[in-house]
Amino acid sequence: MNENDLHAKFQKLPESVREKVDTALADAKIALKLRVAEALADKEETAEHAVTTAGRVGAQSGEVSELTTILPLKPNGAQRLRKFFALVGGNLVGAGQVGTLHNMRFVFLDNDTKLLFATAFDGEWDPYIDDFATKIPEFMDYLFSNVEGWPGITSPDVKDFIVKYQIPAEAWYVAHPSLTVAEAHRLKRQDAALQNFLTELN
Repeated sequence: MNENDLHAKFQKLPESVREKVDTALADAKIALKLRVAEALADKEETAEHAVTTAGRVGAQSGEVSELTTILPLKPNGAQRLRKFFALVGGNLVGAGQVGTLHNMRFVFLDNDTKLLFATAFDGEWDPYIDDFATKIPEFMDYLFSNVEGWPGITSPDVKDFIVKYQIPAEAWYVAHPSLTVAEAHRLKRQDAALQNFLTELN
């Protein structure tokens, strides 16, 4: 589709949508404007991916929420964490015990003086932090004891400490916002059972 075709298609969208896109993307190419406008015009898809609050802090889309922090590291904290991450091959599979955790990542910043800790999880913020405290407290305290001022995951001050360093997302996209970790596991088991059944039929 050439630029004239894209422009014609863009002009067919509701005027209010086109004005919103024109204002936000004044210098963008028409192809980008068209894609943004089409996304805004699809009410069902837009509603499915609506971004709300995850509770105390952070963004949520459907069932999935985000948490991003940038934390100050103690001297040699990055070195100690790197040794641990190397020991486990970067694989933090034990964190799956939390039960609502989609992903989790650790990134060293500013010459190893800061730690970016980011996760995506199901549900609201407060119960998620509670899950860390009840399901993997030793793991959390081992990792975050390398952070300046870490009060301990079971401390009554830990939530205020996390909030202090959390940076809420300005924008947030989840491919499958209604798919929780528990539902993904259920579908995986269901698919395996179906595949086994089909294999036995042959």
